[in-house]
Amino acid sequence: MPVLEFSVSEFVSLTNQTLEYAYPYIVIVGEIANFRISKNRWVYFDLKDDQAIVRCFGSVHSLPGPLEDGILVRVSGTPRLHSLYGFSFNFQQISPKGEGAIKKTASLLEAKLDKEGLFNPARKRVLPFPPQSIGLITSSESAAYSDFVKIINARWNGLNIQLHDVQVQGEKAIEQLDHAIEAFNQQARPPDVIVIIRGGGSLEDLQAFSSERVTRSVASSRIPTLVAIGHERDISLAERAADLRGSTPSNAAELLVPDKSQILNGLKLLQRQLTTGLNNRLHEESLALVRQHDSIVYRLNSIFQQNFDRFTQQRKLIQVLNPETTLGRGFAILYKGTKIVRSINDIAKGDSATIKLIDGNALVIIEDTNFLNNKEK
Repeated sequence: MPVLEFSVSEFVSLTNQTLEYAYPYIVIVGEIANFRISKNRWVYFDLKDDQAIVRCFGSVHSLPGPLEDGILVRVSGTPRLHSLYGFSFNFQQISPKGEGAIKKTASLLEAKLDKEGLFNPARKRVLPFPPQSIGLITSSESAAYSDFVKIINARWNGLNIQLHDVQVQGEKAIEQLDHAIEAFNQQARPPDVIVIIRGGGSLEDLQAFSSERVTRSVASSRIPTLVAIGHERDISLAERAADLRGSTPSNAAELLVPDKSQILNGLKLLQRQLTTGLNNRLHEESLALVRQHDSIVYRLNSIFQQNFDRFTQQRKLIQVLNPETTLGRGFAILYKGTKIVRSINDIAKGDSATIKLIDGNALVIIEDTNFLNNKEK
């Protein structure tokens, strides 16, 4: 059997070609050991079980969050023989394996993000109520999507719901969730709120919603966010980072919009109250107008009576002062020419004068201006 002879470089190249052909993408499950990060860029650790150890290498951006020795993980990527550093497994994605590992990694990440203030209640924003448009991120084939759309359409009308159809578990979920959030934020006219939902599941199923990438994406969204994962026992980190959390997808719909039947009943009640109030006000105003009318009539009658009494008094006074009245009592007025004779000194013997009586005038000649005095003599 012939022996193949290669240079070192040829051997490395051939081995990598063989590995790429035979194992283009694989997943290894093992426990982390000797974990370290170099220059905040490169990650090195060993993946081990009871019988073997595999050296792993990758980018810090591929980490799900803080990791430490002793955590059981699923590492996906490609085997590679490096020309200088030997064999390693170049990872592309890491996820905790098993409930204990998942809780441990989530606890480490939660402490890290909490220290940065991502869960601070002071940074929470108030969602518009109700929103005009919703950016919905979920799987279109899930029960969560059906429940959400059913409830929200039953409660309110006229909403613009834009769906980003994504995987909500598995290796691609983290990347798709992150890209969906970013896509909504980059729209020229973004939705009023981003809603991320999925139904319940195991901790392993829900890992994507407690990943550092998705949690940071939710926290940094310039659009208000609502996250509702149907898992009551454990709250995902994305829910904690969101502006509002819903307990279930159906609850998320209830938090976003009011119940139109309750609104209509409230409007009907308000209409009845307004009608009753308006009728009461009209009745009060009507009574006030009647009282005002009566008051005006009384005042007018009072003014009329006062003026009538004043007129009567003045009429009587005029009648008393009227020369005709005086003439009627037997008096007369003596005129010399056009002037009234007021004194005996105004006439002389031989003057002609006119006597005005009640029923006519008489012409007289003055014979004596001192008649009474002469008679007494």
